[in-house]
Amino acid sequence: MPNSVYKIIELVGSSPTSWEDAVNNAVTKASESLRDLRICEVVQLDTKIENGKIVAYRARVQLSFKYEKE
Repeated sequence: MPNSVYKIIELVGSSPTSWEDAVNNAVTKASESLRDLRICEVVQLDTKIENGKIVAYRARVQLSFKYEKE
């Protein structure tokens, strides 16, 4: 890992069923356009509420990936 540089981005994933699925959705979507994802850190969890019921679980995550020169 000498001389490696990593970029960190923040995304919010959502799911109607769980926070775990929300994190997985964010990582899965990011992996469609980013290469060499390394770490996913969950920084915040919350829910969306409508009419007194939870309708969505949301997870804010920071993802790191290796930075490469274009």
